[in-house]
Amino acid sequence: MSALAIRDIREKVGNAKAICAVSGGLDSTTAAVLVKKAIGNRLKCVFVNHGLMRKNEPQEVMRILKGKLQLDVDYVDASDLFLRSLKGVSDPEKKRLVVGKLFAEIFEEYVSKEFEWLVQGTLYPDVIESSMPVPGSPKIKSHHNVAGLPDSIKRRLKVLEPLRDLYKDEVRIIAKKLGIPDEIVSRHPFPGPGLSVRIIGEVTKEKLEICREASWIFEDELKKAKLYDKLWQAFAFVGDDKAVGVFGDKRKYGYIVTLKAVTSSDGGDRFILPYALESAG
Repeated sequence: MSALAIRDIREKVGNAKAICAVSGGLDSTTAAVLVKKAIGNRLKCVFVNHGLMRKNEPQEVMRILKGKLQLDVDYVDASDLFLRSLKGVSDPEKKRLVVGKLFAEIFEEYVSKEFEWLVQGTLYPDVIESSMPVPGSPKIKSHHNVAGLPDSIKRRLKVLEPLRDLYKDEVRIIAKKLGIPDEIVSRHPFPGPGLSVRIIGEVTKEKLEICREASWIFEDELKKAKLYDKLWQAFAFVGDDKAVGVFGDKRKYGYIVTLKAVTSSDGGDRFILPYALESAG
């Protein structure tokens, strides 16, 4: 399939240039590598660090994209801007819209006249979740790569979505054939708005750091126990509720962290953590 996709991309794009927003996730990385194999150095990538990623993830993403995959990537650190924009926003769908809108505005600054195509790692489930297939039916959630593009970008660029008809498992197969490192292929799915939707209520710097550190510890323990690859997704989330603990002879309040592990892609099959893992640390 990848050979046919590369040939199709080459025929569509011709001698034009393309630009791609990469997150370091499976979908955007696979799309970028496919397009690079088709058009070479006429592909430009942009990585926007919104400050809502997992621990050490921005550095790891850049190392893989530039070092291992040899993509031409510009790095943009907009973490402070995203945190300010999310101030006072509690509803998860509104968080998605805020993140998507700001991301598009930042990305638009890179869309010069030299580019004719916009590459996106859109998958078939993204299209379904962002649409209302039956009039009056609810939209599951907004994906900024499907419904969040501003009209100014749509007018200037043609959209290239080489993975649009595929599911995640199919993309993993293609990614392995393309030589994309296992750090990306086997990494658990991560939402586009990042940790902002794993924080209940307003996103604050304190809650963000707690969520990031707790998720890292959880994933690290799962990897040590050789359970990480058996799960579809495992992460921590933080709410507004607090609990009291005793440190020395003083009381201290802290946010409650909840851990979630599931084995199915619809999030419905929970995984019962072994007692030995629960007792770790």
